[in-house]
Amino acid sequence: MEYKDYYKIMGVPKDASQEEIKKQYRKLAVRYHPDKNPGNKQAEEKFKELGEAYAVLSHPETRKKYDTLGANWKQYEQSGQSQYPSDSSQWTGQRSRTQNSRTYTSEDFEGADFSEFFNSFFSGTRFGQGKPGDYKSNPIKGEDYEAKLTVTFEEAYQGTEKLISLNNEKIKFTVPPGVSNGQILRVKGKGSKGRRGGESGHLYLEVEVEPDPRYVRIKDDLYTDLHVSLYHAVLGGETTISTLKGSFKIKIPPETQNGKTLRLKGLGMPVYLRKGESGSLFVKILVDIPQNLNAEEISLFKKLASLRPEI
Repeated sequence: MEYKDYYKIMGVPKDASQEEIKKQYRKLAVRYHPDKNPGNKQAEEKFKELGEAYAVLSHPETRKKYDTLGANWKQYEQSGQSQYPSDSSQWTGQRSRTQNSRTYTSEDFEGADFSEFFNSFFSGTRFGQGKPGDYKSNPIKGEDYEAKLTVTFEEAYQGTEKLISLNNEKIKFTVPPGVSNGQILRVKGKGSKGRRGGESGHLYLEVEVEPDPRYVRIKDDLYTDLHVSLYHAVLGGETTISTLKGSFKIKIPPETQNGKTLRLKGLGMPVYLRKGESGSLFVKILVDIPQNLNAEEISLFKKLASLRPEI
């Protein structure tokens, strides 16, 4: 019977914390879930292996016993025994405690279809503190799911409703205005179902906001460029600018220098979960130099230049 390296299956080091193991399981369970890989037998098998590995490594008691077994597996194999002995002291050099211990079976893990290695390891194995049956009576919260959610820049600005399919269930939820790239949204109770009366886990969505070539976002402020003609920059006047909130007329002051930045309050991104509050829109003025001048225009520019001999 082949020894299963649950740490290798999970892709974590042997000294990984319980939180690291939980986080890695969430990540891989989403990747290999049958709903995301229909008809893919390899993904289905990987998903089962992950469930088996997590069932053992997620509980300190079972993890401790597995670590002990791992260190003595070759010796156990060579002994020719068909299952891991109920008294493990002969392998660990420790006195086995049978008082206040209990027997673990596949039922403790909801009767999952685990491997021969798993069943052999846990069959008749006694360990742990507490009264018999305590483990079974305790409700267990369902596992959380993690996934990525892509929204457009305008959806992040306006807010939107999304509909996703998970475990053959249609889940509808709201993305509030002002959500930012990398932000985590929680959809309560949409993870895996709890066991023995435990509450369901949650669905955590990492938001990926598609970039918009017109804007750069820094926190709740937006930055954009506005091209104006040379004459407009020199003489000043009104121009129309398009924003995510609509079109607005703004005043260009006379003698506006190239690169000058104008601040438009309240036209940036909405502040997340703070209704009525928004950042600012910073508009950088880019002065366009006229090209393909005709003879009359060149003459007029020369006349202007003569009036400013210091230029």
